[in-house]
Amino acid sequence: MWPMRSWPETGELWRRAEDLGFRHAWLYDHLAWRGTTPWYDTYTTLAAAAAVTARIRIGTLVTSPNFRHPVPTAHAIRTIDHVSGGRLTIGVGAGGTHRDSDAGVLGGDDWTPGERASRLAEWVELLDLLLRRPETTLEGTYYTARDVVQEPGCVQRPRVPLVIAGDGPRGMRLAARHADGWVTSPNAGEGEPWDVVRSRLDALDAACEAAGRKIDDRILLTGFSGEPWLESPGSFDDLAGRYAELGVTEIALHWPRPGSAFDADMKVFETIAANHAERGERR
Repeated sequence: MWPMRSWPETGELWRRAEDLGFRHAWLYDHLAWRGTTPWYDTYTTLAAAAAVTARIRIGTLVTSPNFRHPVPTAHAIRTIDHVSGGRLTIGVGAGGTHRDSDAGVLGGDDWTPGERASRLAEWVELLDLLLRRPETTLEGTYYTARDVVQEPGCVQRPRVPLVIAGDGPRGMRLAARHADGWVTSPNAGEGEPWDVVRSRLDALDAACEAAGRKIDDRILLTGFSGEPWLESPGSFDDLAGRYAELGVTEIALHWPRPGSAFDADMKVFETIAANHAERGERR
């Protein structure tokens, strides 16, 4: 979903997504989309969407440390979990480097790849504690929480599910320790998208085995690899079937946006939704 339309039009789109039978509706979490305006706040939009829907799960793909501190983020997450009646999932990632989106908007030096990975690890570890415990104190290298009281806690127990975006070794290990789900988006520049995802899933399995955990939810964010996901219902079925064989359990599509790289035939989009809703499949 795109947080680009004012209310109540946005509310109508979220109700439409629910009526079409989608299992989950996601939002990017940026201050802007690479200079695109308007771009409304993600957490505020999710709270409003939670209030006008009843069945569809909602969430972020993804929140990052770029401009959010774990303490107020956890506070917002618990609130939206209550508003939604336990329908919230939070995707978390290291964040992009586009300065016209959200990287660097608070000032300071650019983060190196190593610092970005370290910040994400500490951010996730603190967020996990904040969502699980009634009270949290932690002095970190980058983030600190002091006597943070968080009652009554999340509706979902032991906490709101976390989906971690991490394609490198450190990200995989972080996901294996903390994640309830994992998300990736294949970059065609690294090779054929299908091969890229297969390789990453193998690495995730190895990280999970080393950590003694399993991650059952494996999400593919589409729209960046040149694959014809929304060319036709048949094209979607073919691609979804191939990725399901690899172990992908959920496909995230972009709501068609005219005049952008994410434009698509709305009739095709609705047909895909209807076909898979009838089969009771996740997407």
